[in-house]
Amino acid sequence: MTERGLLIVLSGPSGVGKGTVRKAIFDSEGNDFQYSISMTTRNKRVGEVEGVDYYFRSREEFEALIEAGEMLEYAEYVGNYYGTPLSYVRKTLDEGKDVFLEIEVQGAKQVKEKMPDGVFIFLTPPDLSELRSRIVGRGTDDLEVIDARMKIAREEIEMMALYDYAVVNDQVPLAVERIKKIIDTEHVRVDRVIGKYRKMLEEL
Repeated sequence: MTERGLLIVLSGPSGVGKGTVRKAIFDSEGNDFQYSISMTTRNKRVGEVEGVDYYFRSREEFEALIEAGEMLEYAEYVGNYYGTPLSYVRKTLDEGKDVFLEIEVQGAKQVKEKMPDGVFIFLTPPDLSELRSRIVGRGTDDLEVIDARMKIAREEIEMMALYDYAVVNDQVPLAVERIKKIIDTEHVRVDRVIGKYRKMLEEL
């Protein structure tokens, strides 16, 4: 009997370093997670690769997938859609592999409604001034967009109560270790493993 994989959802306010932490987790020793690449309608940034960083699609293509019920979650954020294709996630979990999602807060709320047994981790900044510095430091947004992102970030931090865990991203290596410990713990929770043992007892 294959034990079903864990759905691990990492999200947090824009600029908190979700992508950096996720990449460090996947580059770390002993990583065996499957990364579910998100889809977006925003423009590709310098250095980003189709099918590696995101699946880049037109607004029309994205909306067609929504209509077909092919998205696990999606959100419109600062004028662009972001979302997670559904079929890959289900198939991979059924194969007993852990699936790691790095998504926006609005999307995580939808995932929790559809797959409440996932592990929901909220990545937080040390404080809001540090968060603004990180967004400004990207050099990819003008002042108006930065202000919009900060307004949304404040609202997103208030949604932390929807999550199972909160991890401060003060230093990336420390955040990585905290997240890996959470996942290790979730794998041995009784409510996740008891089904396997009940099956064994039935077969005795």
